Amino acid sequence: MTAPSSIDPAQFLHEHLAQASPDLLRQMLTTFINTLLSADADAVCGAGWGQVSEERTNRRSGYRHRDFDTRAGTIDVAIPKLRSGTYFPEWLLERRRRAEAALTSVVATCYLLGVSTRRMDKLVQTLGITGLSRSQVSVMAQDLDAQVESFRTRPLDAGPYTFVAADALTMRVREGGRVVKVAVMVATGVNADGHREVLGVQVTTAESGAGWLGFFRDLVARGLTGVKLVTSDAHQGLVEAIGATLPGASWQRCRTHYSANLMAKCPKASWPAVKAMLHSVYDQPSAKDVSAQFDKLLDAVENQLPDVHAHLDEARGDILAFTAFPKELWRQIWSNNPNERLNREIRRRTDVVGIFPDRTSIIRLVGAVLAEQHDEWAEGRRYFGLEALAKARMTLIDTETAKEETTVIGAISA
Repeated sequence: MTAPSSIDPAQFLHEHLAQASPDLLRQMLTTFINTLLSADADAVCGAGWGQVSEERTNRRSGYRHRDFDTRAGTIDVAIPKLRSGTYFPEWLLERRRRAEAALTSVVATCYLLGVSTRRMDKLVQTLGITGLSRSQVSVMAQDLDAQVESFRTRPLDAGPYTFVAADALTMRVREGGRVVKVAVMVATGVNADGHREVLGVQVTTAESGAGWLGFFRDLVARGLTGVKLVTSDAHQGLVEAIGATLPGASWQRCRTHYSANLMAKCPKASWPAVKAMLHSVYDQPSAKDVSAQFDKLLDAVENQLPDVHAHLDEARGDILAFTAFPKELWRQIWSNNPNERLNREIRRRTDVVGIFPDRTSIIRLVGAVLAEQHDEWAEGRRYFGLEALAKARMTLIDTETAKEETTVIGAISA
């Protein structure tokens, strides 16, 4: 069946208003799009529908129907066919795609915000869309790829990044016909403006030394410089990668992770007292007092808890590395808590997926979440004072350079 390529607007509106159908908007959009397609096909043929003309170069030959998902619902698009050659309205539809660009953006945003496929399917059905399968949601979410790739490969030119925090979390993915766990490595840093910044994210087969080494090498290649302290857990491969790629940077063992490690060495009945004394170490007003209180802790456990004493004595330099920096910054650098909060947000968004179909989909979702958090950090308050940052940078540079940097920081603050 064919249709004329033009409509009477007054009659068209009168007929649809008289029907008072709840699907009025969708019906009007369907009629409007099909009319545009018919007129466009007539222009390709060189003559109007049913018109005899010497300028005609082709003829119409029916229609092929395609479902087109829009914000007004799923509509039936009648694409004209030609007797010779093909006609496809690329100005309206993308090949192998059946969704409006704006709807695709909405679905991609829902995917980023952690809305499950089941809930998304119910949501779009209320809009009159026939439904969305998991594969359709995945295809629509691919619009995030360009944004994530740009974010992950951007140059790190806002340095020096005085403080860096690194951590990893595991996720499940299908590979080779089975479900395996992979490590998602994330690093954040404090830039020259005093804001936290997401530096990078990578997916590796396991949280190994080789994986961390490749991750930090990529960060350095993109411009990571000026690092004075890296805060992380005590993963051996991570610590070795820090030493290999960031010479001159000291390592702070996260106090939260260390407490969990120490608890495993301590009898359950003794842990409350040991924990209280360990926390008192961090509550001291100066580096000298911190060291003195740590000595008191060692003396208190030396005889009754030799394993705890040995564990504390061995880790002393790692867990007290923060004392080499200004007191104002201790709370922000002695633990990996900022990254842990970031991990919780990633978990909240990725738990609805459960098992990812491939590593690319992990990078797509996690990278998009990190890009969003990165923008929020950039718009928020300063996490680190500029003066404190200047003092921190002075700890490992000579006096003349320190004076010049203080002048620059003072000019920025003014």
